[in-house]
Amino acid sequence: MYDDPADPLRRHGLQVTAQRLAVLAAVSGRQHGTTDDIAKAVRAQIGVISRQAVYDALGVLADKGLIRRIQPAGSPARYEGRAGDNHHHLICRTCGRMVDVDCAVGAAPCLTPADDSGYEIDEAEVIYWGRCPQCLAQPRVQPGSGEVTGPVSRAPHGRDNKETDRATPHDQTKQT
Repeated sequence: MYDDPADPLRRHGLQVTAQRLAVLAAVSGRQHGTTDDIAKAVRAQIGVISRQAVYDALGVLADKGLIRRIQPAGSPARYEGRAGDNHHHLICRTCGRMVDVDCAVGAAPCLTPADDSGYEIDEAEVIYWGRCPQCLAQPRVQPGSGEVTGPVSRAPHGRDNKETDRATPHDQTKQT
C-alpha cells in the first residue's frame, strides 16, 4: 500500500488530479464496479464530474495497469483495483454477481494453449459462468407457466432444464 494516495499516479508518470484520485479510490473501494457505480461514488466524493471525465480516468488508469478492466460477453465493463496478478472470475448468470478466482495453476499466464500459433502469450483470461449459491437457493418461476419451483437440480453436463436455461454468447469459457 501507498502512504500517499497520489503515489501510484506519480510512479506511473501521471499528472495527479482530483478526478483521477477519486476514480482510483472508487475503483479500489468496490469489487468489479461498473462505470455508473464508479461515477456515482466519485460524485459523492468530489461533486460534479462528467461521465466522459470518469471514462477518461478509467481508461488512463487501466492503460497504466493501476486498475483492471473486465468486460464479460454481454455485460458492461467492470473495473477492479486488483491488477497485475492474472486472476480469473466467476459470474452468476442470474444476478450478475462476480467474484475473483486465483490463477488456476502456476505463474501467468496460468494456461497453456494446445497451439500458440507463434504468439508469445503473457496473459490468460478465464471467466467461469454459472449460478451463485444464493441464486441456486432461491425459488424460480418456470417461464410460461407461472409455476414456482424450488432450487433447480443440475442436469447432466452442468446444464439446467432447457426451459429455464438462458442461451448467451458467454456459454463458453474465453481463453486469450
